[in-house]
Amino acid sequence: MFDRYIAIIGLLMAAGAAFAQATVPAGPDELLGEITVTATWRETDLRDVPASITVLDGRALTDAGVQHFQDVLGLVPNLNWAAGSSRPRYFQLRGVGDLEQYQGAPNPSIGFLIDDIDLSGVGMAATLFDVEQVEVLRGPQGTRYGANALGGLIKLQTRAPDREFEILTEATGGQDNALGLGAVLGGAIEGTETGAFRVALQKFESGGFRDNAFLGRDDTNVRDELTGRARLQFAPAERVQLGLTALWIDLDNGYDAFAIDNSRVTQSDDPGRDAQRTLGGSLVARYRGERFEASSTTAFADSDIHFGFDGDWGNDAFWGVPYDFVSRIARDRQTLTQDLRLESPALDNDRNVAWVGGIYLRRLEESNDQLDQGVYLTDVTERTLASDFESTSYALYGQADWRIARRIDLSLGLRVERREADYRDSDGATFAPSDEMLGGHLTGTVTLSDTQRWYASLTRGYKSGGFNIGAAVTPERRQYDPEYLWNLETGLHSSWRGGRLETNVNLFYMERHDQQVDTSFQLDPNDPLTFIFYTDNAAEGRNYGLEGNVRWRALDQVVVEGALGLLKSRYIDYQYSDRDLDGREQSYAPSYQYSLGATWRHPFGFMVRADVTGRDAFYYSASHDERARVATLVNMKAGYEAEKWAVYLWGMNVFDDDYSQLGFFFGNEPPDFPPRRYTQAGDPRQIGVTAEWRFQ
Repeated sequence: MFDRYIAIIGLLMAAGAAFAQATVPAGPDELLGEITVTATWRETDLRDVPASITVLDGRALTDAGVQHFQDVLGLVPNLNWAAGSSRPRYFQLRGVGDLEQYQGAPNPSIGFLIDDIDLSGVGMAATLFDVEQVEVLRGPQGTRYGANALGGLIKLQTRAPDREFEILTEATGGQDNALGLGAVLGGAIEGTETGAFRVALQKFESGGFRDNAFLGRDDTNVRDELTGRARLQFAPAERVQLGLTALWIDLDNGYDAFAIDNSRVTQSDDPGRDAQRTLGGSLVARYRGERFEASSTTAFADSDIHFGFDGDWGNDAFWGVPYDFVSRIARDRQTLTQDLRLESPALDNDRNVAWVGGIYLRRLEESNDQLDQGVYLTDVTERTLASDFESTSYALYGQADWRIARRIDLSLGLRVERREADYRDSDGATFAPSDEMLGGHLTGTVTLSDTQRWYASLTRGYKSGGFNIGAAVTPERRQYDPEYLWNLETGLHSSWRGGRLETNVNLFYMERHDQQVDTSFQLDPNDPLTFIFYTDNAAEGRNYGLEGNVRWRALDQVVVEGALGLLKSRYIDYQYSDRDLDGREQSYAPSYQYSLGATWRHPFGFMVRADVTGRDAFYYSASHDERARVATLVNMKAGYEAEKWAVYLWGMNVFDDDYSQLGFFFGNEPPDFPPRRYTQAGDPRQIGVTAEWRFQ
């Protein structure tokens, strides 16, 4: 099967080459465009970032995606995501990350930002409409982002305002009743010499690829997603710049995702809901002096989340006995962050020392209300739990860079962070943990030539400790310790053939100390809602591997792109219940992931793109040995692009590969309740059309 996917790309390249040679005279070399990274201290060219990083620019997002970050996840090596939601909310990088938050307090391992707004742990807000680029930094970002970025960082950067007037409209239609409408308005702020604004609004709906046989409906897994963003930029004084961002993301999706036979036909009598409404904003103020720059970044986010599901995945007629369970969770999360920073100009030919220093504050408040109800035969169950959680994190950080020789730079960074938390719930449980953590990095960079840059780094990341709730959790497992991660890494960024070929490759080795592991068990085999999640510390974990990507303008009209992630992960000295997991692979850590794509663009306006993405099998959980099967997906797009309008025909998962992203192993079928494997299926094939119109 893989051979035919490679053949598709080969035919695409051959057709593009033949058509280009037949219709267009040879012209000067076209270079690959430069990409600027914004998730580092200073905006930096991608080639100069001494880290393992993938950047998907606006062109890649338009060509490979349709609606959500989920569409392009496969293009990023060693990035995976845990389902249990209608859209990706929890991510893993190099096998490090979060699987769920059904119980306990928020404690993310992967940082997630949209325009400096911290949405770590609530990643469903990652719609792609009017997004400029996505940046993924792999490995601990201990100096820059602290406890929220143990395994790495994902940042979405929306399109910045421009003083040139612009109107953009977009319409999408496709299978499964998919319909999307979006519009962008931007330009200069009248009465100012520097002010500009940009407003984007989009509505997207689809049926959600499920049929509910009991209710006779095809909309119980519906996707109903609204995106609203606004940005302002202006300079009130010569050396002062202000930027204001506001976002409103409203995803009101169904969650009828599980069937007893693991198909896409459900029997639920009380379908679930997975809704996230996020209001966020940020204010960035910068003063650029002759000797230093001062900046303040203030951001907040308020996320209202409603999550519920049919616990028995059936109905009384289907089961033949009274058996009906449902769970509902209402979560309200508020986050406020403040970053104050001073920095010198960057290293250059005249400057051998550069520095950065700052203070960081993060305040998080979250309330949860959970209701579980059920009936089995004559037994009636009702459980409620209301909880409140607060945490405050303070951090001091600094980084110094030295040019110790003409082509050799050295960077040292440190971050000290203290986190104080308080938890209380209606069952009388209270926790007040506090942690003091230290992270940082030591990085050396050698400029081998004008087109090659080599780096080596030792970084230390950290993640706060936490606690488990519920009467079934034994006292010794109530609380767990912070996790620390040491990462040793080396990589080479290169440009070849006058800028027509770019390659990046890196090797990494990670030691995880007091590794936090998500596990689960079922208390009562007659009650599916007694499926309990909790977090434990393994003695150690070990993750190592390779990451690489290539971009090649093979012909003036053909660009080939590829990415590869290889990963070996192991639990070290970890015992879960009566199971010895020493040496077993970690959860959501496939041993390989890859993507291979090609894009042909003709000067007359025609374009074609094909992407093949794949991943190895991986374990769903440390609680059992069930694995997701190998998955290979093919996405394609073809269209015509004029100066002011464009139209595309696209297909996602065009060969309709059957794959899953989440799996449980427990008893859910009366009367004997034998433990079985249940999976959440991935999206099937979808074909659609997108049209754009632009006025400037």
